Amino acid sequence: MLTCIIQYQIDPTKKAQFETYARNWGQAIPRNGAELIGYYTPHEGSSTLAYGIYNIPSLAAYETYRTQLADDPLGQENYAFAQREKFILREDRTFLRLASAPHGCG
Repeated sequence: MLTCIIQYQIDPTKKAQFETYARNWGQAIPRNGAELIGYYTPHEGSSTLAYGIYNIPSLAAYETYRTQLADDPLGQENYAFAQREKFILREDRTFLRLASAPHGCG
C-alpha cells in the first residue's frame, strides 16, 4: 500500500474555494479507486499550506485511478474549477510506504 500526500500551496484569501475543491474530491476520489484519508486546510501556523492524503495499492493502480478520475464528471468539473479560480499556487505529490507497521502493539 502506498500513501499519496499532496501538499498544496494555496492563496490564503481563497481558502473557501479550496474547501469546496476538497469536498468535491471527497466524493470523486473514493469512487475512482483510492482510499481517501482526507483533505486538510490551514488552521494554525501557515495560512498557505493544505494537504490531501489517500492510500492506493500500487503505482500501477495509481495510473488507473488517475485515468478514471480524469474521466469522472465531478473530477473534470473540479479540475476546471481550480484552473478558473486559481486558488492553488503550487501542488506537489509524494508517495510514501508505511515503515512502522505494525505499530501500537504492546
